[in-house]
Amino acid sequence: MRKKKRSSITVDDDSTRDVPKSKKTKSSGRPTKSSAQDSYPDSVFVQFLKEAGVTLRAGSTANEVAVDQVIFQKRLQQRLRKNPRFPNIIQEFISALEIYIEDPERFRNCLLPCVPSSSSQQDTNSGSYQESLVRLLLGIEMLQTLIINILFEKLPEFMFEGVREDGLNVPHLIINQLKWLDRIVDGKDLSSKLMQMVSVAPVEIQRDIITSLPEILEDSQHGDTAKELNGLLQQNTQLAVPILDALSSLNLSSALLSKVREAVMGTLSAVQLEDLPVVVKFVLHSISASGPNEVVCDLRKKLELEQCVLPAVLQASQSRMISKAVVPSCNNGQDSVALVLDVIKSAIRFQKTISEAWLKAIENVDESDDHKVVDLLVLFILYSTNANHSRRGAERVLKVKVRKGLIQESLLQKTFKGHAQVMRGYFPSILALAQGLLRSSDCCVVPFGGHMYKQAFTSFDSYCQQEVVGSLVTHACSGVSGEVDVALELLCELVSQGPAEMSQFTVFVKGILDYMDNLTSQQIRRLFHLLSHLAFGQEQHRGHIQDDMHIVIRKQLSSTAPKYKRIGIIGAVMMVGSMGACRYTVCWCIVMALLELVCSCSESSPEAAALYYDELANLLQTCKLDPLVQVPFVFPASVMYNLDEDESQGGIAINLLPLMTQDQQPKTDTTQPAGVKKERRVSPLCLSPFFRLLRLCEEVQHQGDLEEIDALLGCPLILTDMEVMEKVESLSKAAREFLCSLLFYTINWFREVVNAFCKLNDPEMKMKVVTRIQNITYLQSLLQTCLAATPGYTPPQANFDGESAEGMIPSSSIALPKKGKKGKDAGEISILICDHPEKECEKVKEKDAKSAVSLSSYWPFFRELDVEALSVLQCGLLSRTLLDTELHSKLKEEVQLGPAELLFLLEDMWRKLDFSLASAPAKKAPFLKSKMDRAVGFAHLQQKNAKEIATCCMELLPTLCTHLENCHNHFQTLLSEHQGVVDAPGVDVKEQQLMCSAYQLLLQVLHTTFSWAGFSGPEHRALLKSALGVLAGRLKEDETDLTLDQLSRWECRCTNFLLDVCINLVFCCSIYLEHTDDVLKAVEEIAGEGVPELMNAAKNANSRSWPTLNRQTFLVYYKSMMAELERAVRKIPPSKQMDSQESEKLLTWNLAVRDFHILINLVKMFDSRPVLTVCLKYGRLFLESFLKLGMPLLDYSFKKHKEDVQSLLKTFQLSTRQLHYMCGHSKIRQDTGLTNHVPALKKSLEQFVYRVKAMLTLNHCQEAFWLGNLKNRDLKVEMLNTDEVVHSKSHIMLDSDERNNGQEVEESDASD
Repeated sequence: MRKKKRSSITVDDDSTRDVPKSKKTKSSGRPTKSSAQDSYPDSVFVQFLKEAGVTLRAGSTANEVAVDQVIFQKRLQQRLRKNPRFPNIIQEFISALEIYIEDPERFRNCLLPCVPSSSSQQDTNSGSYQESLVRLLLGIEMLQTLIINILFEKLPEFMFEGVREDGLNVPHLIINQLKWLDRIVDGKDLSSKLMQMVSVAPVEIQRDIITSLPEILEDSQHGDTAKELNGLLQQNTQLAVPILDALSSLNLSSALLSKVREAVMGTLSAVQLEDLPVVVKFVLHSISASGPNEVVCDLRKKLELEQCVLPAVLQASQSRMISKAVVPSCNNGQDSVALVLDVIKSAIRFQKTISEAWLKAIENVDESDDHKVVDLLVLFILYSTNANHSRRGAERVLKVKVRKGLIQESLLQKTFKGHAQVMRGYFPSILALAQGLLRSSDCCVVPFGGHMYKQAFTSFDSYCQQEVVGSLVTHACSGVSGEVDVALELLCELVSQGPAEMSQFTVFVKGILDYMDNLTSQQIRRLFHLLSHLAFGQEQHRGHIQDDMHIVIRKQLSSTAPKYKRIGIIGAVMMVGSMGACRYTVCWCIVMALLELVCSCSESSPEAAALYYDELANLLQTCKLDPLVQVPFVFPASVMYNLDEDESQGGIAINLLPLMTQDQQPKTDTTQPAGVKKERRVSPLCLSPFFRLLRLCEEVQHQGDLEEIDALLGCPLILTDMEVMEKVESLSKAAREFLCSLLFYTINWFREVVNAFCKLNDPEMKMKVVTRIQNITYLQSLLQTCLAATPGYTPPQANFDGESAEGMIPSSSIALPKKGKKGKDAGEISILICDHPEKECEKVKEKDAKSAVSLSSYWPFFRELDVEALSVLQCGLLSRTLLDTELHSKLKEEVQLGPAELLFLLEDMWRKLDFSLASAPAKKAPFLKSKMDRAVGFAHLQQKNAKEIATCCMELLPTLCTHLENCHNHFQTLLSEHQGVVDAPGVDVKEQQLMCSAYQLLLQVLHTTFSWAGFSGPEHRALLKSALGVLAGRLKEDETDLTLDQLSRWECRCTNFLLDVCINLVFCCSIYLEHTDDVLKAVEEIAGEGVPELMNAAKNANSRSWPTLNRQTFLVYYKSMMAELERAVRKIPPSKQMDSQESEKLLTWNLAVRDFHILINLVKMFDSRPVLTVCLKYGRLFLESFLKLGMPLLDYSFKKHKEDVQSLLKTFQLSTRQLHYMCGHSKIRQDTGLTNHVPALKKSLEQFVYRVKAMLTLNHCQEAFWLGNLKNRDLKVEMLNTDEVVHSKSHIMLDSDERNNGQEVEESDASD
């Protein structure tokens, strides 16, 4: 052993002399290190390596290097060059190498790194890591090509072996030898060999070679290699990931990169889901700063994340398999989507142009069906970035899309349902966006914020649910009325949909109880409805919630403050409703105890008792209670009607006057005879509320049949003789106030009677209802007279769910007339008491009284009419035959709505519509609250949503049109009979005033209905179509079955007067121009035909083709045409070189420029300030769109279509010249509203001048460009004095002929 070792050292040390031939010896016993010289002592390869400093080892022992790697390469190269057989010695060396590596173990050793020899371990010049022998030889230029050939020849031998037992992958080792070489002798040949190997190798080796290409090839070969990889990508999508990884690392030109990107985009739909993130990353990272919009738009169209979601059946089965731990990788689809979104987020965060391009791509989608899940996800990503412009842009685009109905709830639901796991990472953005939408002043976007809250609650985990509930509670405690309403409604929906989930967050919801002082009555109802459902749900047994609610209600009921007592009554009734809706066996005693508690606490206050009756009535109307719970609500009628027990006649009467007298008695007579039991006093305040409760109980128990109480519709009232109104000014203050209160109670009783019986179909009952409305209108006229004589009077409260009536007293400026002595007050009150109750108030002759008081300021003191009462508008002429005692026809009685009754119903309808449909967004209450609560008098209306109100209006629309036509015909007949004299002798002026007011209210009702913002949403388009169909059918009965587009077009051509008032003309014009087949043609028709007809017509006449176009509505048409024209040119696709649609686009731009020229020239005839403002604003936008989209088309089309381009520029020059004149006009007038538009417009005009010059230079026609001075002119193109404006202006010419003829093509203000 020692001899062999010493011999080995001796041979290694002597590296300068030849090695003698020796016989092969076999080792016996324990193996030791053996060199390859033992096997190949005469090999040139072994000999040269040994002389250079490398010792080859056999077996699994690594080759040893005794010198530095650079020294080894230099020695070996010198040995080869100085050898006498050079250059043939190189081939011998390579042949010996081939023979040596035929053994797989030796070949493996040559591919593995060498180790320092034992003799060189102390040498500080040798590094710790040594390259493999093959890489050392590849560093020698004269051997590199030959060794590369050997490696490629050896590679197929190991292609199908895979990973060896020792963990080595020989093909991978071979490819690694070629990476990061200092110099490649023949890079083109190497690249060719690599691509040839890719074409025949297995997939795994293909991927290895492709991903190694950037580390192997020189920069000069990157272009050719990229082209080959591009072709390979189109043939085999399995290699998409390695090819794109390689392409991302290659140094490519922008043109080649664009071509490769287009090819990648073409294969996007065929890429496997797990490869999609890499493809998207390559596309986004390869975008240049100049043109990201087109790439992002194309990527958005082809990115179908909807297909990454499994069907519902497969999702259910997969979830069951997950629970059984059978499918370990079932979320690969969601993981891939998450990776795609991470790639997009990374690109957006670090490249501002890409974020802007995504916003632009989403913003340009004009159809709701074209929006995708990726749009919402990208908006959430944009909002999650820290950049302020991205957050603001995402919120702005989302609001615009929601407002236009392009992004709808269905898309949001699809996004949450299919990608809940992915969206969980963007929950903060979703929550912040939902908060912003819910707080928005735009009522169209608020519901979408609510949908986001609901979807987040149902899709995410308990932590997110807690955040959602906490955010909604914050909204509910904000003090903003609209925000509070939406938040409470959302909480109620969440409780009804998921009571088990919401029960975990009851402690958050209970916190709203601390802010009840700022809630309205309707909001308090919703709050207690919400808490009651949490406390008494079918599956919820939350004793602590029930106890807390009982404590709060008892505390509020026991309070002496009317405000808190009102809260306690509302809360108790809502709690009864929740307990009554469920079938608890223990709820019966609780309900009875709670009802008795409310009764006992409201006995002392008539207002509280009346509110209690009203709340019970609302509960019966809106809730379906258990029959056992309904029984205690029905009180015996004797409780209220035992006041007139001595009545000898068989009929009944409402004993209102004695009831009021008894109510007033404690104020004047407080003495009580001894030994007489004190009777219970019943306040007249409770009369109407109790009747409403009684009526609803009858409806519930008898399925809507009111036969048991229908006598109350026609029964008389015990009142006073109304002849006293003739001397009302001579009465004392107490007597006048008593008379006013009597009238208020009577009117409110009749209003509740109308509410009760308005839905009956019996003609006799309908006649009585109309008669009661006539009674109301007559009594209101008397009340006006009485109120005018009673300044400072406080009417009795009629709506009890609001603040005290003292804060709603209308101010009066009428002086109090002089009265007699105060001692006459009590006596005069007694005069008013009527001894004959059978006298009816209709017998009193109507007198003309001067009234200076409008009842519109007293409407909170009248009982609310139900929406169903508006059905009386549909009643025509009603008649019945009266019979004598022998049942023979005696006479025929007819009743119909008169002008006063029509005005009464229309006024109430308009108030309801103005509250429900036209209400402005609620803002935060000011520090000093106003006296009038806007919601007072609409408690029943608030139980219905805006859609239900709009549907009711659509049902009444034919009737409203009929009344409108009748009013119109009435005035036409009146004018024809009196030769156009309105105030001719014999004309009933009062009746004409009523008809005029009814006419105006009809138009206001129609205008308010059609101006409802909800019609802009897609969910209400069917309702709008039916409404427009009704209007179309009234005037065009043969064409009622039309589409919405046809209806909108027709509405622009219908009667001028009707549409001017009842339909928003701007809305109609926008719909027509937006949905027409050709916007440019439609604009040309209106501007080229309709406007000239208007100019040639009389002063107040209309256009013959467009009846709604007159001088008053010209601005509406002009603004709509300019806006739609600018929007249409923005939709023209951008042009590219070698575009197949070049001619069509050029023709489209010619038409657009011609329309623009026509619209600009109209300013010469219509030069009002609003028209100039519209022209300056949209003229600049049109010019900017032309610079961005039109000028690139002219660059490519100038040589092919020179005449068309020249004609387009000439036409456009005329328009821009007129814009220059408008800028000068604005400076002369010094109108700030106009001059604000001038700087931006001037900038665009100058940009256009230089852009035309660039276009001519690009097409080698720069000699045609010429600048000149432009003269100062006004809007009429007349010359101006040079002192009036700045006169350094310029224009350009296209050729010498135009210069000689003086034809200007474009101009700019060079001095500004």
